[in-house]
Amino acid sequence: MTRSFPEGFLFGAATAAYQIEGAAFEDGRTVSIWDAFARVPGAVQNGDTGDVACDHYHRVPEDVALMRELGLQVYRFSTSWSRVRPDGGAVNPAGLAFYDRLVDELLGAGIRPWLTLYHWDMPQALEERGGWTSRDTVERFTEYALTTHDALGDRVRDWTTLNEPWCSSFLSYTAGVHAPGRYSVEDGLVASHHLLLAHGRTIEALRARDPELDLGITLNLTVADPADPSDPADVDAARRIDGQFNRWFLDPVFRGSYPQDVVDDVRAVDPDAVTGWERAVRPGDLETIAVPLDVLGVNYYHGELLTGHAPEGTASRDVHAGGIGVTRPTRSPFPAAQDVHWAERGLPRTGMDWEVQPEGLTRLLQRVAAEYADGVPLYVTENGAAYDDAVIDGAVPDAERTEFLRAHVAATLDAIESGTDVRGYFAWSLLDNYEWSWGYEKRFGIVRVDYQSLERIVKDSGREYAHIIAARAI
Repeated sequence: MTRSFPEGFLFGAATAAYQIEGAAFEDGRTVSIWDAFARVPGAVQNGDTGDVACDHYHRVPEDVALMRELGLQVYRFSTSWSRVRPDGGAVNPAGLAFYDRLVDELLGAGIRPWLTLYHWDMPQALEERGGWTSRDTVERFTEYALTTHDALGDRVRDWTTLNEPWCSSFLSYTAGVHAPGRYSVEDGLVASHHLLLAHGRTIEALRARDPELDLGITLNLTVADPADPSDPADVDAARRIDGQFNRWFLDPVFRGSYPQDVVDDVRAVDPDAVTGWERAVRPGDLETIAVPLDVLGVNYYHGELLTGHAPEGTASRDVHAGGIGVTRPTRSPFPAAQDVHWAERGLPRTGMDWEVQPEGLTRLLQRVAAEYADGVPLYVTENGAAYDDAVIDGAVPDAERTEFLRAHVAATLDAIESGTDVRGYFAWSLLDNYEWSWGYEKRFGIVRVDYQSLERIVKDSGREYAHIIAARAI
């Protein structure tokens, strides 16, 4: 049976500046928190850095031609704060000129540009002044956003403030897994609030500049299921992860409040951290954070099956484990997840050891639409899988990734056919790239990159995606 997508549904792919651009210190760009973190011993596998990455900075025409070959209708990219306003200071015309060229190249190829302002690469100079734990960073971010709009707003209509603020707060300031690599519950809580405040302030400022823009935020979300729905310990484990991963961001953005059960959970284990966070939340902040959105981006990679009981006879797959294969210490990104463990359910796993659960995407989209985003269109702004692959006779057969892609595109269509307003799907990622703390060990691309020669080869998954886009059906 062939199933068709609605008219107007967009097919695209996504990337992030630090993961693909390279040219780390060219044309006025200065050190970002990821440039600094990558040089911390043991922080990134093999000591890899994004200095060259995919060298996209010098290969825009080639990469846009690849997008056109695949039939992409829209390309989601991020701008580098360290390139646009190095050190958080004065505007860098050469940095803006790069994005000006990229946008013109995309439009010339008939591809819609979709701009994300923050995909984790804050200038290191701002981190040294407090980073996202400093309220002043909110003002600096708004300046950066308006600078970017001044240069590109006449041609770019789709603007996302933040990508995955859970990662840039709790993974970064509490778990020590991502830059800047702090280990503080309070810092993670405060960073999450300032990130959301920066989101709200930026939406207000951009909307005042141009009310015709489509403005939104992208959240990484999951489906948190209890292993045994009749077991109170399992139900509570699922509630805790849902609260700390999903609702901590969905509730303030859509309801103007933080979930009280999560506040209580964290207070029970770290009351000083909650006190510090409460000092950061000032009158009027939540009204700003809950500014109306035009779109919501949903990033989904896998669901969670959770239990309150440690598995017997096997190593615990506990949510406190960093599990990133580096030697630097890590801690749990969940401040209040004591005695919470992942349960096994026998699903296939990706190269990241993440379960393949496409029906979770359908349920997630349905839930977000029903409980939060009433009247706000949804886009699957990232979805993809890492697997090992290799070049064989000039091709890259990647059957597992191809099936993952097909299954999740179909799961998106399942949500649409159930009545959920989903208007686009972006594959993660267009290119193999710098996978943060994993360095170059994990390949998510539908296009393979040889990191020595920088040659690009479309994988079988990319060719399958091109077929889906051309047919607008699966």
